[in-house]
Amino acid sequence: MRFLLGYGSCGIAAGAAAVAEALETALAGSGHALEKVGCNGLCFAEPLMQYIDDEGRDHYYGRLDARSAASVAARLLAGEVPEENLLSEEELSFLTGQTRIALRHCGLIDPESLAAYEGAGGYRALRAALSGTGAQVIEQIRISGLRGRGGAGFPTWRKWQAASEAKGEKKYVVCNADEGDPGAFMDRSVLEGDPHSVLEGMMLCGFAIGACEGLIYVRAEYPLAVRRLRIAIEQLRAAGLLGENILGSGFSFDFRMMMGAGAFVCGEGTALLASLEGGRGMPRPKPPFPAQSGYHRYPTNINNVETFANVPWILENGGAAFAAMGTADSKGTKVFAMAGKVKRGGLVEVPMGLTLRQIVFDICGGIRDDRPIKAVQIGGPSGGCLPASLLDTPIDYASIGATGAIMGSGGLVVMDDTACMVDMARFFMEFTSKESCGKCTPCRVGTTRMKEILDRICEGKGEPGDMERLQGLGESIRDSALCGLGNSAPNPVLTTLRYFPEEYRAHIQEKRCPALSCAALRKYRIDAAKCVGCSLCSRKCPTQAISGQIKRTYHIDPAKCVACGACRKACRFGAVELYSGEAAQ
Repeated sequence: MRFLLGYGSCGIAAGAAAVAEALETALAGSGHALEKVGCNGLCFAEPLMQYIDDEGRDHYYGRLDARSAASVAARLLAGEVPEENLLSEEELSFLTGQTRIALRHCGLIDPESLAAYEGAGGYRALRAALSGTGAQVIEQIRISGLRGRGGAGFPTWRKWQAASEAKGEKKYVVCNADEGDPGAFMDRSVLEGDPHSVLEGMMLCGFAIGACEGLIYVRAEYPLAVRRLRIAIEQLRAAGLLGENILGSGFSFDFRMMMGAGAFVCGEGTALLASLEGGRGMPRPKPPFPAQSGYHRYPTNINNVETFANVPWILENGGAAFAAMGTADSKGTKVFAMAGKVKRGGLVEVPMGLTLRQIVFDICGGIRDDRPIKAVQIGGPSGGCLPASLLDTPIDYASIGATGAIMGSGGLVVMDDTACMVDMARFFMEFTSKESCGKCTPCRVGTTRMKEILDRICEGKGEPGDMERLQGLGESIRDSALCGLGNSAPNPVLTTLRYFPEEYRAHIQEKRCPALSCAALRKYRIDAAKCVGCSLCSRKCPTQAISGQIKRTYHIDPAKCVACGACRKACRFGAVELYSGEAAQ
């Protein structure tokens, strides 16, 4: 009998601390201890407790508070299986539809226990590798077909091979844990739920390429991940698994950790290295590539959290086992952070080749409130917005690339029919223009100009030719920016122009927002058939835009209306309607 409580950032934010206290009190004297684990991905049901009975059957209790948690625990101890707060089979299809490799231990082991990780098979791959050669490790990574999960999808073994062959007095392994995409939380959850898998993956890489040290570049906004990484590193050191001549193998390795200040551009490898070296995070021209000249000009291999988390499993099970999943050019599984208007948001890990539709509807339960799906944003702010007509696109690098989007690190934001795609493009362009490091003119100036045009369009001030201007600027930035982040920055605009041109035309030519989202293009009117003349709307209007007489129909003067929505909130009869009209002049 085990009681496991999700104690990642999402669970704590939802109230897991109070739930933990209630469960510990309820379990006191029972001979059973509460196990605090990382997030198992069911973020939509936090705070969440997994109960495993004596026969190994799982029961998931979600949306707990202190009172319900204490009641559930007491009844479980009494031999009952209460129905209250028990997740349904439909909700648990979120888990059963997944194949977990990078997330294999998240939510199942104590992330602050080396013994728990080793009990689940941890460091077996490292111990076995130390009895062989680095070339054998690289060969298994080659067979696996693992590609970097940070966004570019470059074959992992090629990076490792290049760093192995490079000449240098010292070599380094760098973990990119600078997860900066809006809506992305894959790396954070792995670091919080299974930090040792990332450390073991880095050590295997270090052994393969002949590196002496691992550098972890992690966001300062991830305090729980930072704390658990520090605990894991100290545990390794105390166990003699770090330092000189590890396990008598002749392999020496250690870790250092640096916290980044949250610059999006530091997700790019050379900008990350510049920050690690104490400089401003700005990309460097390539070549030379980091494998030849990286950290302080020494050969350096850079991979992200998810990539390293896959490595121990591949070495333990063999590269062929990983390659058996996925598609011809995209092997294994991929983790996605599901956010936006899905019913069941959280972390999803699926074999490459599943479609967007299968992920959104079969695993995540479809769209909240059963509204129509309009688009998915894949690949983060440098990704693309894909329409509902492309939901049957397989999740693999080639198929996603063909749409004009990118796989990215795994953020996937789902939008329903209330989303304005022009405003969505503006949101992402505002983000990338602010996050531009400013080193190259195409990105520094070009993204700002694109954002200014989008601002005008959303304010009802769009001009003929704006769509062509956006297209031309986007293509110029894509083709001439210095780094990969700059090259991909226009993607949200280019994909919305490609798949939602009618929305741009409505904004520019008709001065209306079909989704009723852009504030400057929203207007209110009163339905005479529903208005009872109660005057509540008039009394709440801050600009005296509503006139009429008691028990007669009221009217809104569009010239005075500032579209604040106070009248609509006040109306008890649904008489105040929102519509899209021309921007106020």
